[in-house]
Amino acid sequence: MERRRIILGVSGATGFAYAVKALELLRELDVEIHMVLSGAAERTRREETDLTDEDIHEMADVVYPNADIGAAIASGSFQNLGMLVAPCSMRTLAVVASGATDNLLTRAADVALKERRRVVLMARETPLHLGHLRNMTAVTEMGGIIYPPVPAFYQLPQSLDAMVTHTVARALDLFGLNVKSLPRWTGSANKKPWASPQKKRALEVS
Repeated sequence: MERRRIILGVSGATGFAYAVKALELLRELDVEIHMVLSGAAERTRREETDLTDEDIHEMADVVYPNADIGAAIASGSFQNLGMLVAPCSMRTLAVVASGATDNLLTRAADVALKERRRVVLMARETPLHLGHLRNMTAVTEMGGIIYPPVPAFYQLPQSLDAMVTHTVARALDLFGLNVKSLPRWTGSANKKPWASPQKKRALEVS
């Protein structure tokens, strides 16, 4: 494998911004992106962004129809770093947990698991019922990683984009991919204490 490859699955959970950010960061890292989107993901794109189908497809190196169960990424012989599903719906999680794959997205995740490659599912749902938790346990026992896109606040993000970027960059860490612009925790000795906007204004006035 001369150039690093990763499979990006995009399912229909809310949070299409995570898929867009993954595409942006992977392109910066010069990682070859093999992408598959579910039908529900296409709807989420329309609901949550102004991006067109063509806009998204142009950001990946290869895009596969979700019905193409014979695509390259459906085979374990296709070398890659693993698969990121961003975001991951509870349906996709359940299918991966059961092993009863029914489309290319879930087949690719199943193949990555059987080949002992890294599989990271950015599971997006709350609250969680027992079935969700059991599916997460099953995937974890198979060697996958459940990575809910929970924002971190210790870097004092100044925008929604900063929060999404940090979340996705940390997910890419799990594949050994280093996003150089990612702020990393170095200890609290030189950190200024957090203050609410109201407190900051009060301090400025005083």
